[in-house]
Amino acid sequence: MRRLIASALISALLASPALAATCGNTSSGFNTWKQEFSREAKRAGVGKAGLQALASAQYASRTIAADRNQKSFRYSLDKFMQIRGSATIVAQGRKRKARNADFYAALERKYGVPAGVLIAIHGMETAFGNYMGDSQVVSAIVTLTYDCRRSDFFRPHALGALKLVDQGAITAATKGAKHGELGHTQFLPGNALRYGVDWNRDGRVDFYNMGDALASTAHFLRQKGWKPGKGYQPGQPNFRILKEWNAATVYQQALAIMGRQIDG
Repeated sequence: MRRLIASALISALLASPALAATCGNTSSGFNTWKQEFSREAKRAGVGKAGLQALASAQYASRTIAADRNQKSFRYSLDKFMQIRGSATIVAQGRKRKARNADFYAALERKYGVPAGVLIAIHGMETAFGNYMGDSQVVSAIVTLTYDCRRSDFFRPHALGALKLVDQGAITAATKGAKHGELGHTQFLPGNALRYGVDWNRDGRVDFYNMGDALASTAHFLRQKGWKPGKGYQPGQPNFRILKEWNAATVYQQALAIMGRQIDG
């Protein structure tokens, strides 16, 4: 019996560092957790460059603050659209569609997603590429994976970010939004890895190139179930697909309204 107890105690002691590294709610265990996560990343196929990016990742305190203070889910639709500048997005969006009619028509032919939806996403996410974020993508997404609140949700995106580093699509220094979203339409890294499209055929998927980013966005929506030629207003077949892009109901509603107004 004493041998069994001793064996159990030894096993518990050996297991405790791994358990301690699982997640945390402060920065104190971050470096220990990164060492554990690096082993998981290796098993998932992350290479040398990605592992180096993980090793250099810093605890992103601004990301944690933003994640714990999200307001979009609490806004009314009118308030949300006012804050996002919907009137400006629609006005500029119509001009952008007219200037790049062939480009948007080509995207719709290939993926079935109309210009209004893509332009509205582009406008809401980054003001048409004018502000794509000031947080390091890798540090942000790795921090969110370490944080106990939503580790499981962010884990594939952290692995995706590290694989994007391996591919040369981003670096450890690439800037994006506070939740690790990147490029013109703010892809989460796991989605960027899976749905990225090299629209300009230069041999790499670049989410900071408008063509690649919008084609990737259209591809994402199509793969999530977008039905070409069907509507995307509430009650229509494609409205539910908008939830795949953003979980906030007001975002989905605003996107449907702005997209319709841009498409005219």
